[in-house]
Amino acid sequence: MNIKSVSTVVLSTAIVLGLCQCNQQTTNNTSTVNQEQAPVAVTGLKIAYINVDSLLANYAFYQDLAEEMTRKEENYRLVLTEEGKKLQKEIDDFQKKLENGVYSSRERAESEQNRLAKKQQALQEKTQKYSVELDTEGAANSQRISESVENYIKEYNKSHGFNLIISKASLLYADETLNITAEVLEGLNAAYKPESK
Repeated sequence: MNIKSVSTVVLSTAIVLGLCQCNQQTTNNTSTVNQEQAPVAVTGLKIAYINVDSLLANYAFYQDLAEEMTRKEENYRLVLTEEGKKLQKEIDDFQKKLENGVYSSRERAESEQNRLAKKQQALQEKTQKYSVELDTEGAANSQRISESVENYIKEYNKSHGFNLIISKASLLYADETLNITAEVLEGLNAAYKPESK
């Protein structure tokens, strides 16, 4: 079972995809341009970019959600490991008793074997259930982070007037003066109010 880090990957991917949406739409609109044409400088557009990796690494809301998911993953892993050890001990005990002829009848041995098989099946189902829960919560957290960033950027842009804000992940080159990551991060963290636990 490997449920570690699923949520982090899902969260990061959702943010990158959300912020790349504008860039993708621009690329789709220009895909019909004749490729033999020389690049044309576009003037009058106000463009900025955000380094999503840096943003997420320092965004308190993202960090809190990732930490919460890590705690859940660790708790689930501890529960499953403990139950797995107990079950393995029961299986080992059953094998020893079977080898030593402790069971009074074949039916009694089969009954014990069936009981252990059911416990093993229940443990597998619990493992699957935990994995689905983590995937579902990870997807919900991705949506929350994405909406938080997108909503803040819309508010931020009301006073900054950019025509295009894109993710650096999709850029081959960008002048560092167009990087607004630190400014957006500062605003996001200032706006974030952690839930009291």
